[in-house]
Amino acid sequence: MGRYVRLLFTAIFFLFLCNASAQSILDDEQSVLKEFQDANMPANRFEVFFNSINRYNINSPYDWLDTIKIYRTNAEKTNDTNAIRLYLVMEAQLYNDLGEFDKSTAVARELYELKDTLDMESRNRVLNVLDNNYANLQLYDKQIEIRQEKRELGITDNVAFYDIYSNLGLYTEAWQQFAKEVRPTIADNDSYTLAKYHSKLGNFLRLDDSAPTALRELNKAKGYLNIYNNDISIQKSEDDIFEAELLEAKIDGGIAKCHVVMGELEEAIPLLEKSIEVLKASPHNNDQKEVVENTLFLAEANLKMDKNIAAKRILDTEFNNVSILQTIKKNSLLAIYYDKIENYQNATSYYKRNERIKDSLEAKQSNIIKQQLVTIVANEDLINKERLLDQKNRDMEMIMSDMKAKEERSNLVFVSLIFTLMGFAGLVYAYLKSIKNQRLIAEQKYIIENALIEKDSLLKEIHHRVKNNLQMVSSLLSLQTKNTRSKAAIEALEEGKSRVKAMALIHQKLYQNDDLSVIEMQGYIESLINSVQSVYKKGGHNISITIDAEGTELDIDRAIPFGLILNELVSNSFKYAFPENDENGKIYIHLRKNGDQGYFEYTDNGVGLPEDTDERSNSSMGIRLMNRLVNQLQSKLNIEKQTEGVRFWFNFS
Repeated sequence: MGRYVRLLFTAIFFLFLCNASAQSILDDEQSVLKEFQDANMPANRFEVFFNSINRYNINSPYDWLDTIKIYRTNAEKTNDTNAIRLYLVMEAQLYNDLGEFDKSTAVARELYELKDTLDMESRNRVLNVLDNNYANLQLYDKQIEIRQEKRELGITDNVAFYDIYSNLGLYTEAWQQFAKEVRPTIADNDSYTLAKYHSKLGNFLRLDDSAPTALRELNKAKGYLNIYNNDISIQKSEDDIFEAELLEAKIDGGIAKCHVVMGELEEAIPLLEKSIEVLKASPHNNDQKEVVENTLFLAEANLKMDKNIAAKRILDTEFNNVSILQTIKKNSLLAIYYDKIENYQNATSYYKRNERIKDSLEAKQSNIIKQQLVTIVANEDLINKERLLDQKNRDMEMIMSDMKAKEERSNLVFVSLIFTLMGFAGLVYAYLKSIKNQRLIAEQKYIIENALIEKDSLLKEIHHRVKNNLQMVSSLLSLQTKNTRSKAAIEALEEGKSRVKAMALIHQKLYQNDDLSVIEMQGYIESLINSVQSVYKKGGHNISITIDAEGTELDIDRAIPFGLILNELVSNSFKYAFPENDENGKIYIHLRKNGDQGYFEYTDNGVGLPEDTDERSNSSMGIRLMNRLVNQLQSKLNIEKQTEGVRFWFNFS
């Protein structure tokens, strides 16, 4: 008896230590946000926010946004204008990190109008955010204005255009101008800056279809970075070490992408996986774009090596802020995958999606060309600004001299010149008025488009928060399960957890969709079944499941009842349909909606329903729940007992 008591106390002590250790680790991981909240002045919080190595490792940008908005509201109550501006700078950066560039621009523009009242650090942050926002919004003329402002403030020595050329797809011009303008400014012993230079040059060359040359530049970058890392004479802070790790990950990713282009797939895959893992920890928006790019190349490499399952798993990764070109590439890779597994219907679907996107891009092509012209003109104007001003002054002096000479020679010529200038002034006035009207129309269109984008962003944020709240409920149910000994209670809690997950998936799919009004049911059902399988870990993994719902889309009012009905049916199949062996188990799910009429069918080949099913239906919570959910869809649940298994079906509108 004493031996068992000692064992019991040992187990309790071990659990206590594990819990304390886990809590300690969690506290350490949350130290960035905690340090921010513990700072006693807005200026100190500003410093913690911008100087933190990785502020999003534990807390998402939404958590930071909620916290900063609370502090800003308190500052507004006390009319602390300096604190309000500091919090607005942080909000602009947060919206930029979230990829909500319109919101970020709106906040930053409000601060930009007050730039003379900002300290140099805040003004620098605002200009950098606007620079990045305008690049992502393809407003290159405004981006150039911001860079001119930075040069006048002494933040930068010159105005660079190579990244704008790259964004426009003019990669040859980008790397040539980059090499010409940047290399002469770097000292030969500055190994870290040289590593960044060769890394960026290699990336431009790869985009310019020069993969072998790009690979040489990237290997140079890695060599310089190794020199920097091994140089013990250079004092490196935690920030310096973290930034060096991010740079190495970007270089590895660039080398791997060159290998993929050159068909050297075995060398590419480990480098891509390593690069993705490191860059995920970066708080920078551009690094997260690089994660998406590297993930697509990793999927491409797996497809080329016929590792189709691995490629599909990679392509199923969900990302925010995926660019149009990345979406096109992802659709192409999915089409190739479905071609390889001979699912030509899905392959055709993804090819059609790309055609629609490309048609949309072609419709915007003329606007892009105009933007390129504006950028090039602005570029030439900036480079030759002083020379043109001097030339203009000399020309004006010559014109005045000629006018004087002509005036002395002939009054008639003078009068003619006056009328010519008046006519020219009239033309200039009419031209300027036309430009002003065009700008007013463009600004009104921009405001309307921003309002629509903000509405979509708000809806996505709502669905995201609902999903998070439902996941919290699921976590609470899991916690309660661990503290419950009753088998019946555990089963009931697990069933409730499964139902909550089914609803959470609906909201997850909504905020991930471009179209917030409907849910694509094929993907949702696949995700739901994976979620149910994770609950019933000992069953259901050998069952062959066929889902026939491709192309079917439902609104949220129908999708939630469907999700809960399907959750009940699949859970019951996993628990009861195959009590002995599920090796030959089969489940078939069919969902179609044509116009106003829809049809749902679910069958399995298990042991079927017991003889007293009709009597049990009045006491079974699952069947009662399904009946009520089907009633919500204005239909009636039909149950058909078969020789092998059972069939559920109903029509709906």
